[in-house]
Amino acid sequence: MAFIDRFDFNINSVSEIRKLKHKNTNVGENWPVVYLLNNETDAYVGETVNAVVRTKQHLANPAKQQLTEIRIISDDDYNKSVILDLEAYLIKHLSGEGKYNLLNENHGMQDHDYYERTKYESEFRKIWNSLRKKGVVEKSIEEIENSALYKYSPYKSLGVEQQESEHEILAALEKYGMSDKGVSIVVNGSAGTGKTILAVYLIKLFADINASGPQPDESDDYLDEDSESVYASECIKGIEKIAIVFPQSTLRTSMKEVFDSISSLSRDMVLDTSDVVKDYLKTGEQFDLLIVDEAHRLKSRKNGGNMFSNKTFNDTCKSLGLDPKTGSELDWMMMCSKNQILFRDDRQRVRACDMDNDEFNDAIYNRYSTVPVQQFLYSQWRCMGGTDYINYLKAIFAGTASSFINIENYDFKLYSDVDNMFTDIRSLNDKYKLCRMAAGYAWEWATKKDKDAYDIFIDDYKYRWNSTYDNWIGSKNSVNEVGCIHTVQGYDLNYLGVIIGEDIKYDEDNNCIISDISNYHDGLGKTGLTKDPEKLRDYLVNIYITLMTRGIRGTYVYVCDPALRDYMSQFIPLAI
Repeated sequence: MAFIDRFDFNINSVSEIRKLKHKNTNVGENWPVVYLLNNETDAYVGETVNAVVRTKQHLANPAKQQLTEIRIISDDDYNKSVILDLEAYLIKHLSGEGKYNLLNENHGMQDHDYYERTKYESEFRKIWNSLRKKGVVEKSIEEIENSALYKYSPYKSLGVEQQESEHEILAALEKYGMSDKGVSIVVNGSAGTGKTILAVYLIKLFADINASGPQPDESDDYLDEDSESVYASECIKGIEKIAIVFPQSTLRTSMKEVFDSISSLSRDMVLDTSDVVKDYLKTGEQFDLLIVDEAHRLKSRKNGGNMFSNKTFNDTCKSLGLDPKTGSELDWMMMCSKNQILFRDDRQRVRACDMDNDEFNDAIYNRYSTVPVQQFLYSQWRCMGGTDYINYLKAIFAGTASSFINIENYDFKLYSDVDNMFTDIRSLNDKYKLCRMAAGYAWEWATKKDKDAYDIFIDDYKYRWNSTYDNWIGSKNSVNEVGCIHTVQGYDLNYLGVIIGEDIKYDEDNNCIISDISNYHDGLGKTGLTKDPEKLRDYLVNIYITLMTRGIRGTYVYVCDPALRDYMSQFIPLAI
């Protein structure tokens, strides 16, 4: 059982900490501990093997002198791996709770395994609950882990693959960032590989450095030149004007709220593609670095027909000297910045106006003079079914799945009654939170004109589309509505119930999935595809795969087309 000892944070407490003992172990000196410094509004979490020395260091730091109390968390079986993990656990959850302005930097927290980690993690929950009883924290672990503030926190621990990617990004910026050419780094990864986590982590790291310079942890454990912020500061010298771009409005709204609550970040750093151009035209200065998440949603008119015949897109292109008929949002990013980090998954393009690989790579490799760098993320972070589930799902839609595969640790079901699925999703939401329904755009949107109308009709049931785009996931009535692709792409949910409409069907004669444009009602989505049913099918399949990879714990499915339902019943367990 861990001990939590509280002291006033002042010089008089140093002697008390020096005497601190549990089970004949002097935990105040020469023992691995985690500590929490805080006042009513600010907090800092750290780990050390000498709490006395560490306390003196913090007392001498002007940035920490407003803090009023320190809690030392110890146990007689703690070791270095345990305290690093507990430190990261508390940082992530304090950041996700939002009660305190967290003073920590995110200096390279890495997720790693160690002996009896599962046992210690259960103890971490007890430590949090103890802090909650004492009034130090307020929210439960479940509340925090279901919040956008937690899911998109820059304090998330990176996996080995993500940390390798981070180091390659820093090395590329160090080598090319201040050159005449600059560098364009494309990070490729399928759904759930942690692209957004890495993107937010990077901008926090860079913002910390630009706000206060390289700050190695003051602990005697971190006084070496390998400190993450010290290393990063060498790599990004001169890269000061930085922003992060989210092309999707709903995710951008959520991110602005997250950035509002994070030290050294602000909502003004979260931009739309057009915001980037406005800033460039206003200041006459390029961004030193743009981080673009969901870069597969950058728009182009090349394949999107009249998708961007609107005045805003035309005027923005013309302001940069681009032909609106051939210009793209990627052009905007390239012209308005010296360096770019672009996170992309070509399989998540859901409209014809989303730039395809050929057009995207032509800009990166041919039309601009920046140095191109490609990276890849493979490890699955979101879905508990792992890459086995993702690959199985792709094979089902591609028609290459040959037999049923049981996906362990993942709740994957096919329903014969859509309302039973809706009822189960609501029940799961009561238990886990963040459980929602979504569908393909296979029904017209009547509620845009009449809020009392219904949109989706299946058998004797009727439902309404999402009543808002801005942070629909967190809106009050979302559990009673059906979200479209544009409300859930980029989000992590515990469960998602997916309705596959009759915009795709199963051709029993040719044993393949086909598109039915008469049942596809996204006017912007089908622009340029009316005479290309195979290409339309590819986009619709992308939509459904994207929807079906949102769920962390499980995905439930209802299929409207009887033939497609029969086909999928070979591969998806039937709900009882």
